[in-house]
Order: sequence, then C-alpha cells, then structure tokens
Amino acid sequence: MAKKITRQNAKSSAAFSVADRLHSTAIHLLRRVRKQDVASGEGPARLSALSVLVFGGAKTLGDLAAAEQVKPPTMSRIVAGLARSKLVQITPDPQDRRRMSIRPTPRGVKLLHEGRQRRIEYLASHLAGLTPEELSQVAESTEILGRVLRNWA
Repeated sequence: MAKKITRQNAKSSAAFSVADRLHSTAIHLLRRVRKQDVASGEGPARLSALSVLVFGGAKTLGDLAAAEQVKPPTMSRIVAGLARSKLVQITPDPQDRRRMSIRPTPRGVKLLHEGRQRRIEYLASHLAGLTPEELSQVAESTEILGRVLRNWA
C-alpha cells in the first residue's frame, strides 16, 4: 500500500506536485468539455442533479441536495425546473406522503446520455491528435486514476 501523504509532509512530496498539476488539468479539462452541455438547453446545476438521478437512482430531495452539496431550498428550485422540463418525475412516498421520490424520466435519461456522448466525442476528437504511444499513456493514467478513486476513503 502506498505511503499516506499527511498535510504535514504533502507539500514536500512528489505526490503534492503531481496533485497540484492534476488538479489544474482536471479543472481545465472539465471546463472545456462542459461547453458541450449548452446544446442540452439546461444549466449546469440541473444537469448535475439529473446526472445524480440517472446514474445513482431515485433520491429524496434531501439526499439529492446532500449529493450536490447544496441546501434543500436550492435543490427544490433545481428539481422544480427539471420537472417543468419533464426531465424528472416526483412522486410521494407511500409510507410518508411528506417525502418525495425524485427519479429521471425517459426524456431526462435520454438528454443526459446524449450530453455525455457529446462530451466524449468532443474529447475524443482532441485525443485523436495524440500519437499511439501518447494515447496509450493517457489510457494507462486513466486506469491508475480510476484505481485511486476506487480506493478513496
């Protein structure tokens, strides 16, 4: 197992340097591919919440707000907009009618998958300019980062 980097020794480590560059690169990468989301007609907050529902299943308003790290009144407005666009369905809980279950509609699932496809195609068009060796290195790095994320505590 890799040595745990503590706050005290992180700045002096090679891991800190890589983390710093990776952080910046990841932010720039996400900003660029996110530009493809304009075609969906929905804003980033709505798309993010919809993504949680499509890939994580139905949620209550509180669970969705927690997942998106916003307060319930903010999430209530986001969900209301998604409902107006017919991207989510809101149904009362049969055991507790005060609780609502929010789930994506087929239209919401389709919109999200189309947006994901646009992002991937956009990214792939830029990766296509790499040499086969560079593309292999990116693929390997992606696998390594996936492993890091799976082991995240």
